[in-house]
Amino acid sequence: MGIFGPSKRELAARVADLEARAPSLENPSVSLTDVEAWNAAFGAAWRSASGVDVSVEKAMGIPAYWAGVNFLASTIASVPLYLFNVVEKAPDRSAKNPLLAILNEAPNEETSSFKWRALCQTSLMHRGRSYTFIERNRADRIMNLWPLEYDKTTVERKDGRLRYTYKDGSTTKVYTSSEIIDLIWSPKADGVGHFDPIGTLKNALGLSIAMEEYAANFFQNGGVPPLQLVGPLNSPAAVERAAKDVTEALQAAKKEGRPILPMPLMHELKQIGFEPAKGQLTEARRYQLEEIARIVGLPPVFLQDLTHGTFSNTEQQDLHLVKHTIRQWFRRWEDELNLKLISRRNRETRIRFDEDELLRGDFKTRMEGYARGVQTALVKPDEAREAMGWPRVGGEADKLYVQGATVPLGSQPAPDAAPSQPGDVPEEDDNDETA
Repeated sequence: MGIFGPSKRELAARVADLEARAPSLENPSVSLTDVEAWNAAFGAAWRSASGVDVSVEKAMGIPAYWAGVNFLASTIASVPLYLFNVVEKAPDRSAKNPLLAILNEAPNEETSSFKWRALCQTSLMHRGRSYTFIERNRADRIMNLWPLEYDKTTVERKDGRLRYTYKDGSTTKVYTSSEIIDLIWSPKADGVGHFDPIGTLKNALGLSIAMEEYAANFFQNGGVPPLQLVGPLNSPAAVERAAKDVTEALQAAKKEGRPILPMPLMHELKQIGFEPAKGQLTEARRYQLEEIARIVGLPPVFLQDLTHGTFSNTEQQDLHLVKHTIRQWFRRWEDELNLKLISRRNRETRIRFDEDELLRGDFKTRMEGYARGVQTALVKPDEAREAMGWPRVGGEADKLYVQGATVPLGSQPAPDAAPSQPGDVPEEDDNDETA
Protein backbone atom coordinates (compact mmCIF):
# COMPACT_ATOMS: atom_id res chain seq x y z
CA MET A 1 0.00 0.00 0.00
CA GLY A 2 1.38 3.42 -0.98
CA ILE A 3 1.33 6.58 1.08
CA PHE A 4 -1.73 7.77 -0.85
CA GLY A 5 -3.73 4.59 -0.19
CA PRO A 6 -4.09 1.29 -2.04
CA SER A 7 -2.36 0.95 -5.39
CA LYS A 8 -4.25 0.14 -8.59
CA ARG A 9 -3.07 -3.46 -8.39
CA GLU A 10 -4.33 -3.79 -4.80
CA LEU A 11 -7.69 -2.24 -5.71
CA ALA A 12 -7.99 -4.60 -8.69
CA ALA A 13 -7.30 -7.59 -6.43
CA ARG A 14 -9.90 -6.45 -3.94
CA VAL A 15 -12.52 -5.91 -6.63
CA ALA A 16 -11.71 -9.35 -8.12
CA ASP A 17 -12.39 -10.87 -4.70
CA LEU A 18 -15.62 -8.89 -4.32
CA GLU A 19 -17.88 -11.72 -5.52
CA ALA A 20 -16.64 -13.99 -2.75
CA ARG A 21 -17.91 -11.65 -0.04
CA ALA A 22 -21.40 -10.99 1.33
CA PRO A 23 -23.25 -8.80 0.61
CA SER A 24 -21.78 -8.12 -2.85
CA LEU A 25 -21.78 -4.76 -4.62
CA GLU A 26 -21.91 -6.75 -7.88
CA ASN A 27 -25.41 -7.84 -6.89
CA PRO A 28 -27.92 -5.41 -8.47
CA SER A 29 -30.19 -5.79 -5.42
CA VAL A 30 -27.47 -4.37 -3.13
CA SER A 31 -27.46 -0.58 -2.83
CA LEU A 32 -24.23 1.31 -3.46
CA THR A 33 -24.84 3.04 -0.13
CA ASP A 34 -24.80 -0.27 1.74
CA VAL A 35 -22.05 0.24 4.33
CA GLU A 36 -21.81 -3.49 5.02
CA ALA A 37 -21.14 -4.19 1.33
CA TRP A 38 -18.30 -1.68 1.16
CA ASN A 39 -16.98 -2.99 4.46
CA ALA A 40 -16.95 -6.53 3.08
CA ALA A 41 -15.43 -5.42 -0.23
CA PHE A 42 -12.41 -3.60 1.17
CA GLY A 43 -11.87 -5.62 4.34
CA ALA A 44 -12.31 -2.65 6.67
CA ALA A 45 -13.51 -3.06 10.20
CA TRP A 46 -16.59 -1.32 11.56
CA ARG A 47 -15.68 2.18 12.77
CA SER A 48 -17.38 2.92 16.08
CA ALA A 49 -18.30 6.32 17.51
CA SER A 50 -15.33 6.04 19.89
CA GLY A 51 -12.99 6.05 16.89
CA VAL A 52 -12.04 2.39 17.32
CA ASP A 53 -12.27 -0.08 14.44
CA VAL A 54 -14.35 -3.07 15.55
CA SER A 55 -13.76 -6.44 13.92
CA VAL A 56 -14.41 -10.03 14.95
CA GLU A 57 -10.82 -10.40 16.16
CA LYS A 58 -10.95 -7.19 18.21
CA ALA A 59 -14.35 -8.06 19.66
CA MET A 60 -12.98 -11.42 20.79
CA GLY A 61 -10.25 -9.47 22.56
CA ILE A 62 -12.86 -8.21 25.02
CA PRO A 63 -12.76 -10.74 27.90
CA ALA A 64 -16.51 -10.56 28.61
CA TYR A 65 -17.42 -11.02 24.94
CA TRP A 66 -14.93 -13.91 24.64
CA ALA A 67 -16.47 -15.57 27.71
CA GLY A 68 -20.04 -15.10 26.49
CA VAL A 69 -19.46 -16.40 22.95
CA ASN A 70 -17.49 -19.43 24.10
CA PHE A 71 -19.97 -20.20 26.90
CA LEU A 72 -22.96 -20.29 24.54
CA ALA A 73 -21.09 -22.10 21.76
CA SER A 74 -19.82 -24.77 24.16
CA THR A 75 -23.22 -25.19 25.80
CA ILE A 76 -25.09 -25.64 22.51
CA ALA A 77 -22.39 -28.04 21.30
CA SER A 78 -22.39 -30.19 24.44
CA VAL A 79 -26.13 -30.93 24.80
CA PRO A 80 -27.12 -34.15 22.95
CA LEU A 81 -29.97 -34.32 20.44
CA TYR A 82 -32.63 -37.02 20.21
CA LEU A 83 -35.62 -37.92 18.06
CA PHE A 84 -39.07 -37.56 19.61
CA ASN A 85 -42.15 -39.40 18.38
CA VAL A 86 -44.96 -36.86 18.73
CA VAL A 87 -47.74 -39.46 18.40
CA GLU A 88 -46.40 -42.04 20.85
CA LYS A 89 -44.70 -39.44 23.10
CA ALA A 90 -41.60 -41.62 23.06
CA PRO A 91 -38.01 -40.38 22.76
CA ASP A 92 -35.44 -42.21 20.63
CA ARG A 93 -31.87 -41.80 21.91
CA SER A 94 -30.48 -44.85 20.14
CA ALA A 95 -26.88 -44.44 19.00
CA LYS A 96 -27.66 -46.81 16.11
CA ASN A 97 -29.99 -44.28 14.46
CA PRO A 98 -28.09 -42.94 11.39
CA LEU A 99 -29.38 -39.38 11.74
CA LEU A 100 -28.61 -39.25 15.47
CA ALA A 101 -25.10 -40.57 14.77
CA ILE A 102 -24.55 -37.68 12.36
CA LEU A 103 -25.94 -35.08 14.76
CA ASN A 104 -24.36 -36.35 17.98
CA GLU A 105 -21.11 -37.95 16.84
CA ALA A 106 -19.71 -36.82 13.49
CA PRO A 107 -21.57 -34.76 10.87
CA ASN A 108 -18.81 -35.64 8.37
CA GLU A 109 -15.53 -37.54 8.23
CA GLU A 110 -13.48 -34.46 9.20
CA THR A 111 -15.53 -32.79 11.92
CA SER A 112 -16.89 -33.90 15.27
CA SER A 113 -20.39 -32.96 16.36
CA PHE A 114 -19.07 -30.66 19.09
CA LYS A 115 -16.80 -28.82 16.67
CA TRP A 116 -19.51 -28.44 14.03
CA ARG A 117 -22.10 -27.04 16.41
CA ALA A 118 -19.54 -24.80 18.11
CA LEU A 119 -18.50 -23.42 14.70
CA CYS A 120 -22.11 -22.70 13.74
CA GLN A 121 -22.96 -21.06 17.07
CA THR A 122 -19.78 -18.95 17.03
CA SER A 123 -20.60 -17.73 13.51
CA LEU A 124 -24.12 -16.91 14.73
CA MET A 125 -22.74 -14.81 17.58
CA HIS A 126 -20.18 -12.99 15.41
CA ARG A 127 -21.90 -12.59 12.07
CA GLY A 128 -25.54 -13.33 12.91
CA ARG A 129 -25.74 -16.32 10.57
CA SER A 130 -24.23 -19.73 9.78
CA TYR A 131 -24.54 -22.11 6.83
CA THR A 132 -24.21 -25.90 6.59
CA PHE A 133 -24.47 -27.90 3.36
CA ILE A 134 -26.52 -31.12 3.53
CA GLU A 135 -24.98 -33.89 1.42
CA ARG A 136 -27.50 -36.53 0.30
CA ASN A 137 -27.10 -39.68 -1.78
CA ARG A 138 -29.29 -40.68 -4.73
CA ALA A 139 -31.82 -42.21 -2.36
CA ASP A 140 -32.15 -38.78 -0.70
CA ARG A 141 -30.56 -40.15 2.46
CA ILE A 142 -28.47 -37.71 4.50
CA MET A 143 -24.80 -38.69 4.37
CA ASN A 144 -22.82 -35.69 5.67
CA LEU A 145 -23.20 -32.14 6.97
CA TRP A 146 -20.52 -29.68 5.80
CA PRO A 147 -20.18 -26.24 7.44
CA LEU A 148 -19.65 -23.38 4.94
CA GLU A 149 -17.56 -20.27 5.54
CA TYR A 150 -19.73 -17.23 6.13
CA ASP A 151 -17.63 -14.81 4.05
CA LYS A 152 -17.71 -17.11 1.02
CA THR A 153 -21.49 -17.51 0.97
CA THR A 154 -24.03 -15.11 -0.55
CA VAL A 155 -27.81 -15.34 -0.32
CA GLU A 156 -30.34 -13.97 -2.79
CA ARG A 157 -33.93 -14.55 -3.77
CA LYS A 158 -34.45 -15.60 -7.38
CA ASP A 159 -37.84 -16.50 -8.84
CA GLY A 160 -39.28 -16.34 -5.34
CA ARG A 161 -36.84 -18.93 -3.96
CA LEU A 162 -33.77 -18.50 -1.79
CA ARG A 163 -30.51 -19.38 -3.52
CA TYR A 164 -27.13 -19.80 -1.85
CA THR A 165 -23.91 -19.22 -3.80
CA TYR A 166 -20.67 -20.53 -2.31
CA LYS A 167 -17.40 -19.43 -3.90
CA ASP A 168 -14.13 -21.00 -2.78
CA GLY A 169 -11.28 -19.80 -4.96
CA SER A 170 -12.14 -20.65 -8.56
CA THR A 171 -14.93 -23.03 -7.56
CA THR A 172 -18.50 -21.73 -7.42
CA LYS A 173 -21.46 -23.81 -6.30
CA VAL A 174 -25.14 -22.88 -6.10
CA TYR A 175 -27.45 -24.53 -3.57
CA THR A 176 -31.18 -24.48 -3.03
CA SER A 177 -32.78 -23.71 0.32
CA SER A 178 -33.43 -27.40 1.03
CA GLU A 179 -29.70 -28.11 0.79
CA ILE A 180 -28.58 -25.56 3.38
CA ILE A 181 -29.10 -25.45 7.15
CA ASP A 182 -29.44 -21.68 7.47
CA LEU A 183 -29.35 -20.54 11.11
CA ILE A 184 -30.16 -16.84 11.62
CA TRP A 185 -30.01 -14.84 14.85
CA SER A 186 -31.99 -11.75 13.81
CA PRO A 187 -33.48 -11.83 10.29
CA LYS A 188 -34.49 -8.73 8.34
CA ALA A 189 -38.00 -8.10 7.07
CA ASP A 190 -37.19 -9.17 3.49
CA GLY A 191 -36.52 -12.73 4.64
CA VAL A 192 -33.13 -12.70 2.91
CA GLY A 193 -30.82 -10.44 4.89
CA HIS A 194 -29.96 -10.37 8.57
CA PHE A 195 -28.48 -8.04 11.16
CA ASP A 196 -24.74 -8.31 11.76
CA PRO A 197 -24.32 -8.30 15.58
CA ILE A 198 -20.83 -6.79 15.60
CA GLY A 199 -21.73 -4.17 12.99
CA THR A 200 -25.02 -3.26 14.65
CA LEU A 201 -23.50 -3.07 18.14
CA LYS A 202 -20.16 -1.59 17.09
CA ASN A 203 -20.44 1.42 19.45
CA ALA A 204 -20.90 -0.67 22.60
CA LEU A 205 -18.12 -3.05 21.58
CA GLY A 206 -15.90 -0.17 20.43
CA LEU A 207 -16.25 1.55 23.80
CA SER A 208 -15.08 -1.61 25.56
CA ILE A 209 -12.11 -1.89 23.19
CA ALA A 210 -11.23 1.80 23.67
CA MET A 211 -11.23 1.48 27.47
CA GLU A 212 -9.16 -1.70 27.25
CA GLU A 213 -6.59 0.04 25.05
CA TYR A 214 -6.54 3.16 27.24
CA ALA A 215 -5.92 1.15 30.39
CA ALA A 216 -3.18 -0.88 28.68
CA ASN A 217 -1.43 2.26 27.39
CA PHE A 218 -1.74 3.99 30.76
CA PHE A 219 0.07 1.22 32.60
CA GLN A 220 2.50 0.74 29.74
CA ASN A 221 3.62 4.33 30.42
CA GLY A 222 4.22 3.49 34.06
CA GLY A 223 0.88 4.85 35.20
CA VAL A 224 1.78 8.38 34.05
CA PRO A 225 -1.16 10.31 32.58
CA PRO A 226 -0.75 12.57 29.50
CA LEU A 227 1.56 15.47 30.39
CA GLN A 228 2.23 18.98 29.16
CA LEU A 229 5.77 20.42 29.22
CA VAL A 230 5.82 24.05 30.32
CA GLY A 231 8.94 26.21 30.00
CA PRO A 232 10.93 28.64 27.84
CA LEU A 233 10.52 26.83 24.52
CA ASN A 234 11.11 29.37 21.75
CA SER A 235 10.85 27.32 18.58
CA PRO A 236 8.98 24.30 17.23
CA ALA A 237 12.26 22.40 17.02
CA ALA A 238 12.97 23.11 20.67
CA VAL A 239 9.49 21.90 21.62
CA GLU A 240 10.01 18.69 19.66
CA ARG A 241 13.44 18.04 21.21
CA ALA A 242 12.14 18.74 24.72
CA ALA A 243 9.17 16.40 24.26
CA LYS A 244 11.46 13.67 22.99
CA ASP A 245 13.87 14.12 25.90
CA VAL A 246 11.08 14.02 28.49
CA THR A 247 9.59 10.87 26.92
CA GLU A 248 12.96 9.12 26.98
CA ALA A 249 13.52 10.24 30.60
CA LEU A 250 10.11 8.84 31.61
CA GLN A 251 10.82 5.49 29.93
CA ALA A 252 14.28 5.28 31.54
CA ALA A 253 12.89 6.11 34.98
CA LYS A 254 10.24 3.42 34.57
CA LYS A 255 12.81 0.84 33.43
CA GLU A 256 15.25 1.62 36.24
CA GLY A 257 12.59 2.03 38.91
CA ARG A 258 13.60 5.60 39.76
CA PRO A 259 10.76 7.55 41.45
CA ILE A 260 12.32 10.99 40.69
CA LEU A 261 12.46 12.51 37.23
CA PRO A 262 15.07 15.26 36.64
CA MET A 263 13.74 18.37 34.90
CA PRO A 264 15.64 21.21 33.17
CA LEU A 265 15.76 24.61 34.89
CA MET A 266 12.55 26.65 34.62
CA HIS A 267 10.60 23.67 33.15
CA GLU A 268 7.75 21.71 34.67
CA LEU A 269 5.30 18.98 33.76
CA LYS A 270 1.57 19.53 34.09
CA GLN A 271 -1.06 16.83 33.84
CA ILE A 272 -3.63 17.18 31.09
CA GLY A 273 -6.85 15.23 30.86
CA PHE A 274 -7.91 13.34 33.96
CA GLU A 275 -6.78 10.37 35.95
CA PRO A 276 -8.46 6.99 35.36
CA ALA A 277 -9.80 6.93 38.93
CA LYS A 278 -11.44 10.35 38.50
CA GLY A 279 -12.85 9.23 35.19
CA GLN A 280 -14.35 6.17 36.93
CA LEU A 281 -12.55 3.83 34.53
CA THR A 282 -13.07 0.80 36.78
CA GLU A 283 -16.81 1.48 37.12
CA ALA A 284 -17.15 2.16 33.39
CA ARG A 285 -15.43 -1.10 32.50
CA ARG A 286 -17.69 -3.00 34.89
CA TYR A 287 -20.73 -1.37 33.26
CA GLN A 288 -19.43 -2.44 29.85
CA LEU A 289 -19.34 -6.00 31.15
CA GLU A 290 -23.06 -5.67 31.84
CA GLU A 291 -23.51 -4.28 28.31
CA ILE A 292 -21.75 -7.31 26.87
CA ALA A 293 -24.01 -9.54 28.99
CA ARG A 294 -27.01 -7.84 27.35
CA ILE A 295 -25.55 -8.35 23.89
CA VAL A 296 -24.99 -12.10 24.27
CA GLY A 297 -28.12 -12.54 26.40
CA LEU A 298 -26.41 -14.02 29.45
CA PRO A 299 -26.81 -13.16 33.14
CA PRO A 300 -23.61 -11.41 34.36
CA VAL A 301 -22.79 -14.28 36.71
CA PHE A 302 -21.98 -16.46 33.68
CA LEU A 303 -19.40 -13.90 32.59
CA GLN A 304 -17.68 -14.39 35.97
CA ASP A 305 -19.12 -11.15 37.39
CA LEU A 306 -20.23 -11.76 40.96
CA THR A 307 -20.29 -8.07 41.92
CA HIS A 308 -24.00 -8.21 42.71
CA GLY A 309 -24.23 -11.97 43.13
CA THR A 310 -25.75 -13.63 46.15
CA PHE A 311 -26.64 -17.24 46.88
CA SER A 312 -30.30 -16.73 45.98
CA ASN A 313 -30.08 -14.47 42.93
CA THR A 314 -27.26 -16.54 41.44
CA GLU A 315 -29.54 -19.57 41.56
CA GLN A 316 -32.31 -17.55 39.90
CA GLN A 317 -29.91 -16.43 37.17
CA ASP A 318 -29.19 -20.09 36.54
CA LEU A 319 -32.91 -20.67 35.95
CA HIS A 320 -33.04 -17.52 33.80
CA LEU A 321 -30.25 -18.94 31.64
CA VAL A 322 -32.17 -22.12 30.78
CA LYS A 323 -35.61 -20.53 30.44
CA HIS A 324 -34.85 -17.32 28.57
CA THR A 325 -31.49 -17.79 26.83
CA ILE A 326 -30.64 -21.42 26.10
CA ARG A 327 -34.26 -22.38 25.34
CA GLN A 328 -34.60 -19.84 22.52
CA TRP A 329 -31.34 -21.03 20.98
CA PHE A 330 -32.54 -24.63 21.22
CA ARG A 331 -35.80 -23.72 19.47
CA ARG A 332 -33.93 -21.86 16.71
CA TRP A 333 -31.75 -24.92 16.07
CA GLU A 334 -34.59 -27.43 16.40
CA ASP A 335 -36.88 -25.64 13.93
CA GLU A 336 -34.18 -25.38 11.27
CA LEU A 337 -32.99 -28.97 11.72
CA ASN A 338 -36.55 -30.31 11.58
CA LEU A 339 -37.29 -28.23 8.47
CA LYS A 340 -34.21 -29.35 6.55
CA LEU A 341 -33.43 -32.85 7.89
CA ILE A 342 -36.92 -34.28 8.53
CA SER A 343 -39.31 -34.74 5.63
CA ARG A 344 -42.23 -32.31 5.65
CA ARG A 345 -44.50 -35.33 5.16
CA ASN A 346 -43.22 -36.79 8.43
CA ARG A 347 -45.49 -35.30 11.08
CA GLU A 348 -44.52 -37.80 13.76
CA THR A 349 -40.76 -37.33 14.30
CA ARG A 350 -39.06 -34.22 15.67
CA ILE A 351 -35.43 -33.45 16.52
CA ARG A 352 -35.02 -32.07 20.04
CA PHE A 353 -32.27 -31.08 22.41
CA ASP A 354 -32.09 -33.08 25.64
CA GLU A 355 -32.81 -30.20 28.03
CA ASP A 356 -32.61 -32.51 31.05
CA GLU A 357 -28.84 -32.37 30.62
CA LEU A 358 -28.97 -28.69 31.63
CA LEU A 359 -31.34 -29.21 34.55
CA ARG A 360 -29.24 -31.69 36.48
CA GLY A 361 -29.01 -30.54 40.10
CA ASP A 362 -27.00 -32.01 42.91
CA PHE A 363 -27.13 -35.81 43.37
CA LYS A 364 -29.31 -35.77 46.50
CA THR A 365 -31.95 -33.51 44.92
CA ARG A 366 -32.05 -35.59 41.76
CA MET A 367 -32.49 -38.84 43.71
CA GLU A 368 -35.35 -37.34 45.73
CA GLY A 369 -37.03 -36.09 42.56
CA TYR A 370 -36.80 -39.43 40.78
CA ALA A 371 -38.02 -41.28 43.89
CA ARG A 372 -41.07 -39.02 44.11
CA GLY A 373 -41.76 -39.52 40.39
CA VAL A 374 -41.63 -43.31 40.77
CA GLN A 375 -43.87 -43.33 43.86
CA THR A 376 -46.53 -41.20 42.13
CA ALA A 377 -46.62 -43.26 38.91
CA LEU A 378 -45.10 -40.46 36.83
CA VAL A 379 -41.85 -42.26 36.05
CA LYS A 380 -40.95 -45.92 35.69
CA PRO A 381 -37.90 -47.11 37.61
CA ASP A 382 -36.20 -47.97 34.33
CA GLU A 383 -36.90 -44.48 32.97
CA ALA A 384 -35.33 -42.95 36.07
CA ARG A 385 -32.28 -45.20 35.65
CA GLU A 386 -31.98 -44.20 32.01
CA ALA A 387 -32.17 -40.51 32.90
CA MET A 388 -29.30 -41.06 35.32
CA GLY A 389 -27.27 -42.75 32.58
CA TRP A 390 -27.64 -46.22 34.05
CA PRO A 391 -28.78 -49.30 32.05
CA ARG A 392 -32.36 -50.54 32.14
CA VAL A 393 -33.02 -53.79 34.01
CA GLY A 394 -36.45 -54.59 32.54
CA GLY A 395 -39.07 -56.81 34.14
CA GLU A 396 -40.79 -55.23 37.13
CA ALA A 397 -38.68 -52.08 36.74
CA ASP A 398 -40.52 -51.31 33.49
CA LYS A 399 -43.85 -50.75 35.24
CA LEU A 400 -45.53 -47.76 36.89
CA TYR A 401 -45.93 -47.87 40.68
CA VAL A 402 -48.05 -45.90 43.11
CA GLN A 403 -48.35 -45.80 46.88
CA GLY A 404 -50.98 -48.30 48.11
CA ALA A 405 -52.62 -45.80 50.46
CA THR A 406 -53.50 -43.51 47.57
CA VAL A 407 -57.13 -43.94 46.43
CA PRO A 408 -59.46 -41.93 44.15
CA LEU A 409 -61.11 -38.90 45.72
CA GLY A 410 -64.46 -39.83 47.38
CA SER A 411 -63.62 -43.47 47.94
CA GLN A 412 -61.61 -43.00 51.12
CA PRO A 413 -63.16 -44.73 54.25
CA ALA A 414 -65.22 -42.65 56.70
CA PRO A 415 -63.55 -41.82 60.07
CA ASP A 416 -66.02 -43.92 62.13
CA ALA A 417 -65.60 -46.84 59.76
CA ALA A 418 -61.86 -46.82 59.91
CA PRO A 419 -60.43 -50.35 60.22
CA SER A 420 -59.07 -51.36 63.57
CA GLN A 421 -55.34 -51.45 64.07
CA PRO A 422 -53.49 -54.43 65.56
CA GLY A 423 -53.51 -54.32 69.37
CA ASP A 424 -56.73 -52.27 69.66
CA VAL A 425 -59.19 -53.54 72.37
CA PRO A 426 -62.91 -53.15 71.55
CA GLU A 427 -64.81 -50.94 73.98
CA GLU A 428 -67.52 -52.63 76.19
CA ASP A 429 -71.14 -51.50 75.96
CA ASP A 430 -72.61 -50.57 79.36
CA ASN A 431 -76.10 -51.71 78.21
CA ASP A 432 -74.91 -55.09 77.09
CA GLU A 433 -77.34 -57.53 78.77
CA THR A 434 -74.99 -60.42 78.32
CA ALA A 435 -72.39 -58.84 80.59
